[in-house]
Amino acid sequence: MSSSDSGGLMSSAGLVRYFDAEDQNTIRLDPRSVVAFGILFGVFVLTLNVL
Repeated sequence: MSSSDSGGLMSSAGLVRYFDAEDQNTIRLDPRSVVAFGILFGVFVLTLNVL
């Protein structure tokens, strides 16, 4: 193995720790709400294209 291959996990360790932390001040959205909003927005855009 070369020395450049060994730094992959160490360089991403900070990002994993950052995204793994739970912050109480964040906006929490249910994934189903995001999907439903996307579908409704798509139907809205298609409706505007028909008009």
